[in-house]
Amino acid sequence: MGFADLRKEYMQRGLGEGDVDANPFRQFAVWFDETRAASSNEPNAMALATVGADGRPSLRMVLLKGADERGFVFYTNYESRKGHELADTPWAALTFFWPEMERQIRIEGHVEPVSAEESDAYFHSRPVGSQLSASASRQSEVIAGREELEQRVAALSAQYQGQEIPRPENWGGFRVIPDAIEFWQGRASRLHDRLRYRLLASGDWQIERLSP
Repeated sequence: MGFADLRKEYMQRGLGEGDVDANPFRQFAVWFDETRAASSNEPNAMALATVGADGRPSLRMVLLKGADERGFVFYTNYESRKGHELADTPWAALTFFWPEMERQIRIEGHVEPVSAEESDAYFHSRPVGSQLSASASRQSEVIAGREELEQRVAALSAQYQGQEIPRPENWGGFRVIPDAIEFWQGRASRLHDRLRYRLLASGDWQIERLSP
């Protein structure tokens, strides 16, 4: 079977203006909870798009670790490619795709680092192995081989045996502060439902229907 023959018909449900909350963050919470209940996969996995100083886009999967009316939070090494790109161009796009629910959510907005206190709290909530990995990895840098990375982890594990592992200064969170959030519901014959919340200068959110 060729790629052109791969098709799926979306038949589960529709999405009308009367079906959604006036607040996009509350609507996100509703869809997230429904997806979490329906799937054992990682519902917080999201594609993160950034752009470099040369104008080239970059895309990767990261995990959502916080969501409220302040925005959507993920954590990374600030010296990674995405960290440098966000420092140069602090705008990003996120996409959640939940095939079990035939849904996706697209988010666009400005990006700011979270506070050191927030980064500290999340870092120390992680398993020790994850803390050691974050401390050992110079994310996005070329290394000679995996053995080099494993040696760093072993050295740090011995250094901090029985002690609290300090959060690296170059590791922490980013918050995407949205000005547009789109909720997409798959429909039959590709006549999908798309409702976009757009932030107005007044601070209110306007809901608009987009053509599929």
